[in-house]
Amino acid sequence: MPGPGPAVSGYRVGRMNSARLVDRRPEITPDELVQAMTPPPRFEAARFETYIPNPDEPSQAQAVRDCSAFAERINAGAGSSGGWFRAMLGKKKPEGEKKPEGEKRGLYLDGGFGVGKTHLLASLWHAAEGTKSYGTFVEITNLVGALGFVETVQRLSQHRLLAIDEFELDDPGDTMLVTQLIAKLTDAGVHVAATSNTLPDKLGEGRFAAVDFLREIHAMSARFGVVRVDGPDYRHRGLPEAPPPMADDELSRLAEATDGSTLDDFDGLCGFLAGLHPSKYGRLVDGITAVHLSGVHAAPDQDVALRLVALADRLYDRAIPVRVSGCALSELFTEEMLQGGYRKKYLRAISRLTALSRDLTKS
Repeated sequence: MPGPGPAVSGYRVGRMNSARLVDRRPEITPDELVQAMTPPPRFEAARFETYIPNPDEPSQAQAVRDCSAFAERINAGAGSSGGWFRAMLGKKKPEGEKKPEGEKRGLYLDGGFGVGKTHLLASLWHAAEGTKSYGTFVEITNLVGALGFVETVQRLSQHRLLAIDEFELDDPGDTMLVTQLIAKLTDAGVHVAATSNTLPDKLGEGRFAAVDFLREIHAMSARFGVVRVDGPDYRHRGLPEAPPPMADDELSRLAEATDGSTLDDFDGLCGFLAGLHPSKYGRLVDGITAVHLSGVHAAPDQDVALRLVALADRLYDRAIPVRVSGCALSELFTEEMLQGGYRKKYLRAISRLTALSRDLTKS
């Protein structure tokens, strides 16, 4: 592994011709984790009005209405002395107090990749008034790791809304952690909105012995109202296929010609990511204008594959284009992986990377 490189503390970098991601040493403090819990750059301008429903998929227009209504419920209680205010004072909910019938603190956007769930979640976050937080599932779990469970509950209980993108339960530890966190926060009056490719009561299936955690999973799912968002992947609707991988010398030439870009060997980057917590992947690529990867091939195992998914998500959040040599991005995951419990994650990563690879075709 290369020696220590410069720490990355901000969001801008200077000229980085042929610089390498593996030479960067991103650091992020617990306080920065909390402060950074806002929608990523790609979705800074996301609003309900800018979401364009597919006319052939009525569930999309209905999802806009449901999310807007959820935001209105949050705002309607913003000035009340509800659960969030009691949580600040350390008081318990009065005995017998109930939420209005049919009203739940959670909203769960379920659907395939590329139907605009993240756009809707970010729009909901922007529409909600008061203190609020937004993060991916891995960012939320890392926040708990950095602050501790009690401190995380104390901080987030003072918020009106917690928005969680890419909600997944990949292992027993995450299952217990997140189900308890959501229970504590919703009991304190916090509204929780999440996106996922899996219905809440089906989380964890095919990944670990989810049957051993059915009670926790079902208790958590009962706190959410489910909104289905159907439709084809909008990122590729009517668009050409991703550009094919290029020769190594052409990749190197384009990396040199693109200010602020990076050029990494695929295997070297995979090895580097193994020693970097996924919560730092966003900081790793902050300020990069384009990512170039040479010698791309199918991920050798599930651990590497899941790290590549996390990196793809952070690249997509920041709209950072990607060029590759070796195999096509569509071959990044093996057929066996695409048939397993993480299938939806891998397909989402391929969809996002394919969209990013088109962004440099005019260069």
